Amino acid sequence: MEKTLKELAGIVGGELDGDGTLVVKGVAALKDAGPGDITFLANPKYLRELGSTRASAVIAAPGVDVGPLAAVRAKNPYFAFAKAVALFAPVKAHPSGVMDGARVSPDARLGEGVTVYPNAFVEAGTVIGDGTVLYPGVYVGDGSSIGRGCTVYPNVVIREGVSIGDRVIIHGGTVIGADGFGYATEGGRHNKIPQIGGVVIEDDVELGANVTVDRGALGNTVIKRGSKIDNLVMIAHNVVVGEDSIIVAQVGVSGSTELGRNVVLAGQVGLVGHIKVGDGVMVGAKSGVSSDLAAGQAYSGIPAIPHKDWLKVQAVLPRLPELRKLVKDLEKRLEVLEKDKGQ
Repeated sequence: MEKTLKELAGIVGGELDGDGTLVVKGVAALKDAGPGDITFLANPKYLRELGSTRASAVIAAPGVDVGPLAAVRAKNPYFAFAKAVALFAPVKAHPSGVMDGARVSPDARLGEGVTVYPNAFVEAGTVIGDGTVLYPGVYVGDGSSIGRGCTVYPNVVIREGVSIGDRVIIHGGTVIGADGFGYATEGGRHNKIPQIGGVVIEDDVELGANVTVDRGALGNTVIKRGSKIDNLVMIAHNVVVGEDSIIVAQVGVSGSTELGRNVVLAGQVGLVGHIKVGDGVMVGAKSGVSSDLAAGQAYSGIPAIPHKDWLKVQAVLPRLPELRKLVKDLEKRLEVLEKDKGQ
């Protein structure tokens, strides 16, 4: 595929800055780009790499000095570049239909253009929406539903009673609807509490590889519209994840915790159960959240505290040995002064 820079600017919603007749044949990062490629600059720390790039053009914010390169100016260069990538690397087309080796119950309802690859298994009472793709090894349990335009990659397990919306992407090895971790202890023995709830995943959610989303003990575990969850994340029973939230790798969210809209949990954050995290909260990597967090703030640390306070603590930590010695010296001097005062 080839596009002139003027055509590309129109497609990504940017403004042309330079030779509009320049032909763009591909997309690449600053370091990897060559003649015919368009690259992007979204972070000022990569400005120095712009001088050595071999790209023919760059997507950059208005006012950024890109030297002699032709440019497409966009308020959000990364988003504009994503549109360019989608243009030059279109989604793979799939042959529709149930392939040999797939097992689909006669009681399942499949929409138009559904693809079920060999070794996928679809149980009775399931509903699969138009254009959805189930890769090899996918299991869909009794009475579950998957919406339109979804992509379910190999070896995903979708247990019974799971509802998945439209345009959801689920990467390999993810398990949705496993039993929540619930036990009643009596006489020193742990007795399983039946987990009879479900899972609701709304439209435009993406789940990374090896994510686990447990079913509710009673009621549902819910991941709301537009949320994006990275690899190796654990979502426990009856958790609610608000719209457009971001949960990064190796996060663990304990049971019945509620996350608001646009929450960001960085890598390896852990949250206890039965707490509420307000809208727009950001939690720094490796933090431990043990209580409710007020909306619109950033937090870090174990236990998580406001990020500004955490930064002050981190500034003091390297000086603790010095401060300890100073305190001991002051104690000795105070002891001497008290003795002199008593004489």
